[in-house]
Amino acid sequence: MQTPLSLTIVGSINVDLTARADRLPEAGETVGGGRLVREAGGKGANQAAAAARLGATVRMIGAVGTDGDGAWMRSELDQAGVDTTGIRVSEEPTGVALIVVDRAGENQIAVCEGANGDIDLDGVVFAPGEAVLAQLEISIDLVAELAERVQGYLAVNAAPAQDLPEVVLERADLIIVNETEYALIPALREAKRVAVTYGADGARLFESGVEIAAAPAVRTTVENTVGAGDAFCAALTIGLASGVAPADALAAACAVGAAAVADPRSQPLLSSYSSYLAG
Repeated sequence: MQTPLSLTIVGSINVDLTARADRLPEAGETVGGGRLVREAGGKGANQAAAAARLGATVRMIGAVGTDGDGAWMRSELDQAGVDTTGIRVSEEPTGVALIVVDRAGENQIAVCEGANGDIDLDGVVFAPGEAVLAQLEISIDLVAELAERVQGYLAVNAAPAQDLPEVVLERADLIIVNETEYALIPALREAKRVAVTYGADGARLFESGVEIAAAPAVRTTVENTVGAGDAFCAALTIGLASGVAPADALAAACAVGAAAVADPRSQPLLSSYSSYLAG
């Protein structure tokens, strides 16, 4: 078995308040009959939990509040196998995501930043052989700082979509987006390596705008799409940073994403993929 990849996740930690309803509400509409679920979430925490369950050695850089939710979020990550010593405690409340999921698994999400706005890199050291994965639920200035400080493999999940600083576009070894985000960030056509997910149509990998690999989606029963993209990001980053061939890494990430879709949790267990790094 190969040595597990050392991966640092710099990102958001949220409590997910999810209402499951028959359909998503239209603007100004109230939809009744929902069922409320409260669980651990946040793109950063989701990716950290997924990466640890896939076999990487993972530490989390983030922030939570002094409230009970903060202690709960740290406990959930501890149980997933994530090193939480890099999570700071803020005077702001722990972040919250308000989510509505319909019976087909589609969702609407509004995020309340809270303590996530207080994440910083003071005292954080990145080793040369350490991979780093970040998202855009944290300050874009923080992502730019990562681009200047990370010595090893750097992956950025450019979600929610926004323009990326030039330093990030030039430095990132991998940028991951869905098809909507890809359309909203034209500069990605020039980035060195970009992975784009297309839902039921699978995923593609581009280098400087040229497709170098594609993988089909894996058919599955849709329970919840909230954590699927995060599981995909974790799996693809682990694969590519570990030297797996692009086509193989992309296909494996699609399979992991499908497993996440079939799990109702935002932080799926991924038990069938616990030996992912061992091939």
